[in-house]
Amino acid sequence: MRLCATCALCGLLFLTLFDSSECLQTVVRPDKGSNVMVSTELPVDQCAVCIVSGVNDTQTSCHSSVSVQPENELSLLFKCSQLLEQSYTVTITRTVECTKDSCSPATLATQPSTLTEFTRTFIWELKAPEKTVVSLDILGEGLKETSRPCADGYQYLVATSTTNSKGRTQYCRGGSVTRLDLPNQATVSLQVKPKAQVESVMFQASAGPIKGLSMVVTIDSRTTVVITRDPVEPECNLCSLDGSTSTCSPTETTLTTAENLSLEFSCPKPQDIYRVKMTKKIECTTSSCTPSAGEADPNLFKDFKRSITWDISVPERTVLSLDFPGNGLKEISGAANCQDGYQYSVSITKSDGNIKTNYYCKGGTVSHLDLLGATTVTVEVPKGGDLDQSVFSVKATPRGSRTMNVTPDPNTIVTISRLTSEPDCSVCMHKAPKQICKPKILQIRDPSNTFVEFTCPEPQDIFSVEINRIIDCTGTSCSGNIVQSSLFPDFNRTFTWDLKVLSNRAFQLDFPEIGMRQIGREDTCPNEHTYSIITYLRTGPALIGNFCEGGPVTSILAIYKGRVSLLVPAGRELKPVDFKLNVGPETSMLATVKVNLPRGVSNTDFLTARYPGGFPDNHQMQWDFTVPPMHNYTVHFREHTAPECLNKEVDVEYQKEDKKVTSLSLTDPQPEHQQGNFRMVLRNCETNTTLPGLTLNYRVSVMRSGHPVLCTVDLTQQPGLSLQIEKVASDSLCEISIDSKVVEKINVAAGTKSILSFLDCLNEDMRLTASEVIRCRNVRSCSVTSLTVPKLDSCLPMPLDSFTWYLGIAQDSTVSLMSPTGGLHQSLPGQECNQAASVSVAEDGVSVGDFCFNGIIEKVQMRANVSITATAHTLSKTSGPFLNISFSQEIPETIIYKVSPLTSSPALLATPSWPKGMQPSATVSWIVNLPSQYQAELQFNVSQPKCLEGHTSMMVKMLGYEEELFSRREDEGIVDKLVVPGSFYLNMSNCEAHERHFSVLTKIVLQKTTNLLAIILGIVGAILLLVIILVVVCVVRKKKKERMNKESSIYIGKGDIFRPSDRHFTKTRSDNDSHVYTSIDDTLVYSHLLDGPSFTDGVPDHYKGIQADSYQTFTGPKDRQFPVIKEPDPDPEMDNMFLAPSDTFIPSRPRTPIDRQDSLGFQDRRMVDNELYTFKSTGDINTIRLSSLDLTPQPPITEEAL
Repeated sequence: MRLCATCALCGLLFLTLFDSSECLQTVVRPDKGSNVMVSTELPVDQCAVCIVSGVNDTQTSCHSSVSVQPENELSLLFKCSQLLEQSYTVTITRTVECTKDSCSPATLATQPSTLTEFTRTFIWELKAPEKTVVSLDILGEGLKETSRPCADGYQYLVATSTTNSKGRTQYCRGGSVTRLDLPNQATVSLQVKPKAQVESVMFQASAGPIKGLSMVVTIDSRTTVVITRDPVEPECNLCSLDGSTSTCSPTETTLTTAENLSLEFSCPKPQDIYRVKMTKKIECTTSSCTPSAGEADPNLFKDFKRSITWDISVPERTVLSLDFPGNGLKEISGAANCQDGYQYSVSITKSDGNIKTNYYCKGGTVSHLDLLGATTVTVEVPKGGDLDQSVFSVKATPRGSRTMNVTPDPNTIVTISRLTSEPDCSVCMHKAPKQICKPKILQIRDPSNTFVEFTCPEPQDIFSVEINRIIDCTGTSCSGNIVQSSLFPDFNRTFTWDLKVLSNRAFQLDFPEIGMRQIGREDTCPNEHTYSIITYLRTGPALIGNFCEGGPVTSILAIYKGRVSLLVPAGRELKPVDFKLNVGPETSMLATVKVNLPRGVSNTDFLTARYPGGFPDNHQMQWDFTVPPMHNYTVHFREHTAPECLNKEVDVEYQKEDKKVTSLSLTDPQPEHQQGNFRMVLRNCETNTTLPGLTLNYRVSVMRSGHPVLCTVDLTQQPGLSLQIEKVASDSLCEISIDSKVVEKINVAAGTKSILSFLDCLNEDMRLTASEVIRCRNVRSCSVTSLTVPKLDSCLPMPLDSFTWYLGIAQDSTVSLMSPTGGLHQSLPGQECNQAASVSVAEDGVSVGDFCFNGIIEKVQMRANVSITATAHTLSKTSGPFLNISFSQEIPETIIYKVSPLTSSPALLATPSWPKGMQPSATVSWIVNLPSQYQAELQFNVSQPKCLEGHTSMMVKMLGYEEELFSRREDEGIVDKLVVPGSFYLNMSNCEAHERHFSVLTKIVLQKTTNLLAIILGIVGAILLLVIILVVVCVVRKKKKERMNKESSIYIGKGDIFRPSDRHFTKTRSDNDSHVYTSIDDTLVYSHLLDGPSFTDGVPDHYKGIQADSYQTFTGPKDRQFPVIKEPDPDPEMDNMFLAPSDTFIPSRPRTPIDRQDSLGFQDRRMVDNELYTFKSTGDINTIRLSSLDLTPQPPITEEAL
């Protein structure tokens, strides 16, 4: 062997053939019985093997392959433009001739030094007589069977037949196989990589007669075994020996019930030639299967490739459940193979006779299968493969079905059709034995009650329902209204109405309420209710369009016979559009669509009939558009295709009311920014049907034509204030927007700034409300606040309708409401508010009541978040506060009212939310202050609930007393009237109601009180006083007579009644006021009766002077009249009646139960009518003590005490 680089002759020979190449020259001499073949797959001009001969190797013959015969020596030259070791293959073939007992050669040599630079394949071809087996003992390391390339590059291949590719087995080194038993014409090959070292002797060959394989098998009664051999496989016979009878077959043998049956194969390895198919039977009822598992003998024909099939028979309407143990199965396609050789197949025979088969491999998520109908399970097991004795378990259960009674409407056909081919299910009509079952389609025409049964539990996934009604419109009107049945609510339903009309008339569909919107053929409606309208032309059906509810289309007129369909998916509640069907007038239009375009900005799309298909030839379609006033419209052709016209032309006509027709082409500019109603007609020509036809998809855009009023609202400087504006008239042309976004309601949040727009809006079209949030997080830091309406931006065109204050208080706090001008007046039946301004009060979103002003409610206290809404005729111009609010500590009740009823009219007290009920477990209290000398008569109008937990309570207590005057629950009777003698406390509480509600309306009527004891004591005192006066008068007159005997006096008409010389006092009467009495003390008048020493010591010293005198009534001339003195009535001290409140917020009882004026220890001396007690001026009340009780003054009632 030598390289080309050292051979100048080689370079000269191939200089013209190869510009750049590798070459190798070597001598090859095969051994005896061996043949060497060198070849390349590349073209000769790129790669060649040449035979070098002649003197000094001057002659060459180049070929793609060269065969070197045994013991023949050739010099070969390899020349290639590619790498040599990758370009050539070398095959060394040797034939082994065997007799019945020996082989020649006895050892299989390799000739390892031949052409080691290339990939080599050593092939040994075996030839032996019939019924002779050739045994090859492997020298050295054993082999192992494989299906992949060997990692070390030594690849063995054993073929039992040169004509059958199935008998090929690959081996690698490093296994347990040390002997190969092969038949005649078998081949053994070894392929090695370049430069790999190969042993010189690989096998030891021997020959002998074929020894067949014998086995004993047992087959149960439910199993059939079929053993088959492909005729192309090596010849091998199978004989079964049953007693003395022997049955032989060269290709196929069927075995049934047998016990210890002997089988003899005439070949040593029948498992490489034969295939075993086992068939087993499982019989099931509607509730069980025998056997209950797919069982197999794991060792029966284990060395063979096995196919085990279980035929499972089941009655009708039975569910077969298969459970596979282990790691489950994985579904594959039918063309795929499982890598481990284990392949499962499950076949189902459906009711229509079709068979469906699914394939699986081991290792997946499928462990349970529910099957319907006769089933076949097959497992393919590779040679030597292990198999569990129980491959799967099987159960049978009655198949669930679904039944229903169907009553179609008259002239209605119900068609039930199959949607999918799986799973197996039939629909049946009537009951056995007259039951009729259909696997695909069933029609019900009988309007009477029909029994329908589906043989599967969930037929709605398999079947769809069409409910068809025929309506005759051949007369002047249609035979009936559209009836939309509620049958089959959980199925996919299609409601169809076939409309029959005369050939020269049309049918008309009206959608007066909600209107319709046209959509494309592939689009769906939001509520999944899709309507389709079809007209049947002489050339075939034409789809007018698909429509959804809610749009501008109000009417559709179509010629000839038509159909209306409504598609509703399964599970969707049927909510059809209420449309009317009428016979239309004669028309030449294929269809006429009437459209009421909406107000505001809108874009509405329309499609021609049959879109996206071609519009029918020589037909025309019309759209009548109603445009709202003060709006502009624009027509825009979005997509269109123009046909090739054979006769006439395609044109579009526009006509406004009382104006001429304008005809345009598809490419002309369409109307823009026009006003008023218009009509559009599309007219087609006679087209070339081999080309695309006429299609049109156009849009009509509408926008407002007016100018908006702009207003910038800035709330950044008014914390807590927000505005709301909403439209109140649904049919108004008003359009409102915030920050360029059109809305139905504007909300300007607190602390923001927004630009508002009002287009074509009147003040009555909008309602403006505002609100303010006031929070008190700490009672100590919150002062009294007046609720006033802040000034809003003047650019707002509408008046303020209401203003709401939201009062947020901290936990354990109370908010108090007080009117700045008098009390509050609650609006109730008989005392409604008729004032210009009023407020509505709500607690935590629940209404408490409506109030106005100048009423009897002095204060309202609530312990939750409160909202107060003020309304007035001119609310934005109201300057004064509506209420004053303050914050304090939490009260025990939910709401407390402080009330002072009037004597002039009855007072009404209502529970919160009246006439609705109070909130569960809520409490309310009234502190009612009565005027002096008045009592209250209470009348109750009560609505009692049925309590689930707790009880309702009504309780009345006198202020300052712990005793209850009145107490009732919901299960106790109520009194009609209750008289309370003084100021009192009224409390009511609710329960957790189960039925009805708790509400009370209380009427308070004030009545004047009468004190009989005081009257009696007064009469006795008056009589006693008269007696004393008579005694005093007698004494005085006696003294006066004695004095008159000593002195005389004269009458002076207009002067001093005493004489100038009269000197009874050290000062003259004109100089002092000793004769003027502001009051008369008893000690001076009755001093002669009180001469006792025990009383004298108690008289003050200034009463003992010389100027003491008694007063006598003047009886002089009548020219002067005594002044009339009008005394004011005593004012009741209402605010000073009570002391500190009790723990239940009821003010304690005053120390004196009644005012001093009403007690027996009081008497006004000014009320004594006699000459002794006449006085000239008003004075303070002077009391006479009739008892020794020390009447101490009452302390005033403070706000904190309440």
